[in-house]
Amino acid sequence: MIDAVSKAFFQTLAGSQKLKRLASRYGMRNERSFAHRFIAGDSIEDAVAAAWKIQAAGLLVTLDYLGESVTTIGEADAATREYLGLLEHIAASGIERNVSLKLTQLGLTIDRATCVDNLRRILDGAVAQEFFVRIDIENSPFTAVTLDVFETMWQQGYRNAGTVLQSYLRRSEADAARLNRLGARVRLVKGAYNEPREVAYPSKADVDAAFVRLTRLLLVDGHYPAIATHDPVMIEATRAFARERGIASDRYEFQMLYGIRRDLQASLLAAGYRVRVYVPFGREWFPYFMRRLGERPANVGFVVRGLLRERR
Repeated sequence: MIDAVSKAFFQTLAGSQKLKRLASRYGMRNERSFAHRFIAGDSIEDAVAAAWKIQAAGLLVTLDYLGESVTTIGEADAATREYLGLLEHIAASGIERNVSLKLTQLGLTIDRATCVDNLRRILDGAVAQEFFVRIDIENSPFTAVTLDVFETMWQQGYRNAGTVLQSYLRRSEADAARLNRLGARVRLVKGAYNEPREVAYPSKADVDAAFVRLTRLLLVDGHYPAIATHDPVMIEATRAFARERGIASDRYEFQMLYGIRRDLQASLLAAGYRVRVYVPFGREWFPYFMRRLGERPANVGFVVRGLLRERR
């Protein structure tokens, strides 16, 4: 119940234009600003610099140019061109060729055909330069269409893409089985949006139980799944099941968010596991930032102290 209230509260704040303007003024002003804890920076240069540091520590990376729910075809085209430029920049930089994106950033809420065309442009560029593209999942109204678009791309031969499932959605076990049959790579997360009880489990215990079931399904029948969590209980459940079934650590990876549980990232790496860090960047960071606070309200104190320091 508390988790649901927290998510609802922070999603409401995420829609505040006044708060967004205030946060945008102070949140990324310099390297000590509060948003830099979770966001690599405004530019691709910032993201590449952060990625180099992460890779130097032995971790893997995926870069995400933040943005979602664009409202015009022009904005969707601009985001597509930004991603194509991002591929070129990453390839020239020498960091790992792995990116993540959202379909509403490419125009899904405006016109599905336009979104598919934009995604195809990015996937074509990614194939040419040997990139892997993760199609992120968003809130439940977009789950079915996102998975349908992904499957359409897969059936058209784009094997350089994967997608995401959320354990708090009741439908996810059926979706996992469907994606396993395709041979697709899946990232498993708990879920960061506030969802109605009809589509999502309301309690943390149920979400955790579903996460464990889905992890096992993906480890046994999946194709290099990514177990994305900062929860030590879920991580240990994954490790224990893999040991029990003799599943080698190179058949899956853990994923964590930039700036969160760096101690846990380092300990998993030291134990011989693959760990990938999700590196977000860009000017449209505010909605993503608020979802991170909704997942972990303990971060609020850190942000408030940072904001007060910046305003002084």
